[in-house]
Amino acid sequence: MGFVSVLSYVHQLIGQRVGPGDTVIDATLGTGVDALFMAKLVGARGSVYGFDIQQAALDQTQQRLAKELPDARVTMSLCSHALMEAAVPQDRHGKVAAVTFNLGYLPGADTTIITEQASTIPALEAALRLLRKGGIVTIVLYSGHDGGSEEAAAVERWAESLPLAAFQVLRYQFANRSASAPYLLALEKR
Repeated sequence: MGFVSVLSYVHQLIGQRVGPGDTVIDATLGTGVDALFMAKLVGARGSVYGFDIQQAALDQTQQRLAKELPDARVTMSLCSHALMEAAVPQDRHGKVAAVTFNLGYLPGADTTIITEQASTIPALEAALRLLRKGGIVTIVLYSGHDGGSEEAAAVERWAESLPLAAFQVLRYQFANRSASAPYLLALEKR
């Protein structure tokens, strides 16, 4: 048995903290893998809110959900993840169990359309305000594309500045892989 992949570890961390009836957020829908996973966790009583700036991501997520979990309650918004706070109902603020981010670009799409620190940092700040005590934010950082290393560095600086009394920050990374291999920052609200 070996170590799990970065994305599998994200699912383990989220799975430990999310249950039926919870509210969760997929801040970067991509192909819908995380939205589907979280929809299964929260069940029919829970809610998933998803965001992406590309219609193709919403379409791929909808197709995945329709095929694998047609009754899922996923509210998708074609907008920046920086706007998540306005899209999540006020009565859910401070009660979100998990927020997940996969930074970079939509696999199989235009690789020049990327997440950028100018919207990612405000989105992360919003995620922390939406999060409940004991909730988690996962951030998978991809630094191997143009703009990726700058965004990753900005996110790391931001995470390192969080007060230990309020947040724990974990890094999960394979040390003997390419420097541009994806890695995880996970934040738990105390």
